[in-house]
Amino acid sequence: MRTFFCAFWLGVLLLHFPLRAQEGRQPDRQITEGQLDELGASAMPGVAYAIVEQGAVREIGVTGVKRLGSEAPIDPDTPFLIGSISKSFTAIAVLQLAEAGQLGLDDPITRHLPAFADERSGAITIRQLLAHTSGYSTYQGNVSQAGEPPGKGPIAHRADRLAATAPDYEPGTAWAYSNANYSILGRLIEVVSGQTYPAYVRSKILEPAAMVHSFVSDGERHAAMATGHRPWFGSKRGLADNRTDLGIAPQGGIVASASDLARYMVLMMNGEDDIIRAETKAAMMSPASEASPFYGLGWFVDRDDGTVWHSGVSPGVETLMTLMPAAKKGVVVLVNAGSGVGFGETTGLLDGITASALGLDYTGEGSRLSQQATFLGIVLLPIAFLLSMVWAWRHRAVIRAKSRRPAGRFSLWFPLLATLGTAWSVTDLVPRLMGAPLDTLCRFQPDLGLAMIATAVTSVLWAVFRLGVAYTGRAGGE
Repeated sequence: MRTFFCAFWLGVLLLHFPLRAQEGRQPDRQITEGQLDELGASAMPGVAYAIVEQGAVREIGVTGVKRLGSEAPIDPDTPFLIGSISKSFTAIAVLQLAEAGQLGLDDPITRHLPAFADERSGAITIRQLLAHTSGYSTYQGNVSQAGEPPGKGPIAHRADRLAATAPDYEPGTAWAYSNANYSILGRLIEVVSGQTYPAYVRSKILEPAAMVHSFVSDGERHAAMATGHRPWFGSKRGLADNRTDLGIAPQGGIVASASDLARYMVLMMNGEDDIIRAETKAAMMSPASEASPFYGLGWFVDRDDGTVWHSGVSPGVETLMTLMPAAKKGVVVLVNAGSGVGFGETTGLLDGITASALGLDYTGEGSRLSQQATFLGIVLLPIAFLLSMVWAWRHRAVIRAKSRRPAGRFSLWFPLLATLGTAWSVTDLVPRLMGAPLDTLCRFQPDLGLAMIATAVTSVLWAVFRLGVAYTGRAGGE
């Protein structure tokens, strides 16, 4: 029964893990400080947003602090780690090189990165990497590639590791969002341009776009940044410091302010040839292929409401940028807090501001009771197993008597097999279904990760403890 209870809650977790809501139309309305205060009532440390319209900044709003417990306020120039919105910057860099004739989008990756030669991954094309149709899965893209051998930078190291990793799907046949694709593209930019990824993006994108308060993650600490805050049992806990990670720069490591991202949105929708050609911008924001009907080159595409968008999720920071190219309207929302499961979720804040800015219909996230019950169930399971161990000791005579009967021995040994299965499910199967290894999950949601590990350990410990009680001491008494 306890094993069934554990499996039930894990299944519910998969069903209710926070997902982005869909959006439709409603009348325009300006975002006010009062509305922002109401949306941020769930203890978010800080929020910044920018709205552009017809080639100009309509509104920039900020509230809160860079770090809980400090008095340093968020301002329009405060840099946030923008997560996977960074993929659009990497895509621009690749397309610039294509426009310059230094590469072709349909080139196999082996033409530029020799590490992919003689590997199954060698058949992947640059276009497939840009559109997430390379065959790499979401899980493969979230496996940590940390570590840097002597003489190689972290971007090169990650690309080499991925070269030796066979894609889960045949290239070009299926769409699967994967950080692996843009990690490889980051290395491609370095090899083809002859510059480091940060140097290229700074000189070819950030500086021409006048993004003066933005930079690329470089492995250093940056005090000016908004500090990320991860969920911690219903509250938020700030990261130890603002250290950035060069290794994840191509897929999620651009650091930018609301004011700078307003300039970036204007640039993407101005219909002009500047950092890239206007026709190339349009191609970025159009479906890339039949295998990628809702993703272009660095952007998600929603043909129903005419928007293109990208969200970003980093440890302790969540972001969302949405453009309406036909109307030349756009909005970006930056929050220095990560979502919990049912507690302190940022989805309502991100989607609410986006809907208000663009005139999209949004009715809220609805009740979060099921998500909250899921989280509380996972947190309480280890306690339940520990209490069951206390019960087993207090009723040890009954348990020891079971060891003398075949049916009783089955009831003693079967839970060990069941809880070993539970432990495997919690630490491997469920994370795979979520699309991220357990260590990655722990970096983003440490409270959930800790509860899952505690469930795995205490479930097996309970089964072993019962066996120890049954086969020690006197067979029929104390």
